[in-house]
Amino acid sequence: MSADFLTLYSGKLKGVMRWENLDTLWDAISNGKREGWYLYAIGHDLPDKAAQPQELDRFMKEMNQLLHKEHEEDYCGIVYADDFENPSLVKIYDPGNLGVVCGSSDNPPLPGWVMSRCRPIDLMAAFPVPGNRKRWWASLWQ
Repeated sequence: MSADFLTLYSGKLKGVMRWENLDTLWDAISNGKREGWYLYAIGHDLPDKAAQPQELDRFMKEMNQLLHKEHEEDYCGIVYADDFENPSLVKIYDPGNLGVVCGSSDNPPLPGWVMSRCRPIDLMAAFPVPGNRKRWWASLWQ
């Protein structure tokens, strides 16, 4: 398990509140060191290597389009980064599965995607569904 990733993932993040701030974040990533970014879709296989610069560019372009299309608000509010000027970790919540994203609870939901300079870990294993929810689900089918 990557302690560096967990420290970064669980650390203090800043919310990208306005769409123009998201553009600034994408620019900071594009204009910075583009090598070494891991792109992780939660619930899918962990990336075994960092993305190539062209993969990073494609991901940011497609993600930007998805967020603008599916998060029909005049604000962003579903992207978080550790640093807007020199980011190492970006959490992106799925606009189609938001729940309560503000992070004020002890068990905030997992994001849909993570961009990280550290090799990620399996977040679904690190933050499993609470036992009471598993039992409830199982009881439905007995």
